[in-house]
Formats: sequence, structure tokens, C-alpha cells
Amino acid sequence: MAEGSLQAWEKVLEYSSVPLHGTMSRKIRKGVKLQINEGKIYEDAVLFISDLFLRVTEDGKDGVAVNTYYDMKAVSSIRTYSNKE
Repeated sequence: MAEGSLQAWEKVLEYSSVPLHGTMSRKIRKGVKLQINEGKIYEDAVLFISDLFLRVTEDGKDGVAVNTYYDMKAVSSIRTYSNKE
């Protein structure tokens, strides 16, 4: 994957999220949903973005954190959903 593609995905993820105070992670913006590679749609999840992988953390049942990891080289599409203003 070209360096430019990685930078493009990082920008898309940054625009669809806000920094989580005191961490390197980002929370998906309120009113925004995120879909990676036409897969699951995430809402109210926390993102950790690196040049190697993307980690998406959701709150699971019984207080369990569920982490899903994506190889940044394997990301082929990112879709965002939000209400029209």
C-alpha cells in the first residue's frame, strides 16, 4: 500500500472522530457511524490509529471491552454515516 493511501485513511478516521482526553485514542463523533471494508457498522466506539493497524473498541455485554483489529494495509474502504445538516 502506498504511503498516500495510509495517510488518506488516517485523515478519514480523524475527521470522523474526536480525541479522547488524556489518551492517544479517538472516539467516533456523536451522530456518526463508521463502516470499514463494507463490514460491521460502528457507533460510539473508540479508535486507536497507527500506521500498522486500526483498533476499534466497543463496550460488550457484562462490561467486557471488545477490540477489533484491522491491518491498515488491508483497509480498502471506509464509509461514514451521518445526518444531513
